[in-house]
Parts: sequence; C-alpha cells; structure tokens
Amino acid sequence: MVHLEKVEYKPIPVRDLLVEMKDISELMIDLAYSAALFHSPELAEEVLELEEHIDKLAYILGMNAMLAARDAEDAEALVGVSVVAAAANKISDAAADIAAIVLQEIGIHPIVREAFQKVEERLIRVAVKPGSILTGQRLEELELAARIGVDIIAIRRGKRWILNPDDEETAREKDVLVARGAPMGVEEFKRLADGTVQKLED
Repeated sequence: MVHLEKVEYKPIPVRDLLVEMKDISELMIDLAYSAALFHSPELAEEVLELEEHIDKLAYILGMNAMLAARDAEDAEALVGVSVVAAAANKISDAAADIAAIVLQEIGIHPIVREAFQKVEERLIRVAVKPGSILTGQRLEELELAARIGVDIIAIRRGKRWILNPDDEETAREKDVLVARGAPMGVEEFKRLADGTVQKLED
C-alpha cells in the first residue's frame, strides 16, 4: 500500500487523472497476463510498480475532487468520478495479484502456458543499456513496427511513465521500454536494447 502521507498534492485535472488511470490499468492487465504466461519476473515487477503509481493517482484524484466540490450538487456530480477511479484501482489490484503468481513462483499449469505461448503477439520489457542503437533516436526514426514488427507501448523513465509514446519521443539510456510484437521481433528488440545488435535491417 502507498504511504499516503508521502504523496504530494498536484492540481491535475480530474479528467486527465481518470484517463491516465484507465490507460495504466489496461497496460497492467496486459503485463500481468504476459508475466504469468511467459513466467517473466521482470514484467511482474513492472506491474507492482504501476500498482503503486495507480494508488498515488487515486489519492491525488480524491484530493482534487474534494477541492472541486463547492456544494452538494458538485459533490453529487463527482460521485461518478469516484466510482470510475475505484474501478480502475480494483483492476490494478487484480493485475498485481496475477503478478504475484510469478513472483511467488506459484506458476500456472504447463498446458495453459503452452497454449498461450503460441499466440502471435507477446510483451517484453527491456532496459536501454549503454551503447544501444536505440539511445538518442526518435521512435519515428527507428521504424520498429515496419522493420521488426514491434511497437513500444510504454516507457518508464525513472519513476515517470510515458504511456503510448508518440513518434517524437526519444529513447534514452536507462529507459525501461515495454513493447509488443511477434516472438522473433521481441527477441531482436531485446538485442537492440542490450547493445548486442548495432544495426537495424531495412
């Protein structure tokens, strides 16, 4: 659980907070299932990081909602906001429970894992290491989708998350990238991030 006394209030529009919570909870579900099906502790750890972030957003949203309520009518109008925020929080908690299966090495039945390993797309989490060809390049320049069939769907830069990064976003050393693609593509993407492959094929 988040230590609420350590959460700094930020005057962020309630709508923006709800959108971010929705996007993060959706990403968490994808990461959690991939972590369980492909037994990836790295993806599971990212789920727990995101759960903490969701908790902070929910707390900030609650403060903003209370400050926005000037009378009973405003308070009634904001009830729906609280319901949606609580739903996103429950989704994030469920995703964290799935991630715990991996981190506690409970595992899932091999037959289930074998079936899902045949899916066309999977998620991967990589850290951009020194010397990686990805460093300093805009996503538009990399053309990962066209070249290796991989899309970067999220970037963690320190404690900051960039969801659905646009083409102008630049990959930096030490960034943690979450990408989606076909099995061969995500393996190539991992080698690019590690710096073991220094050239993208046209």
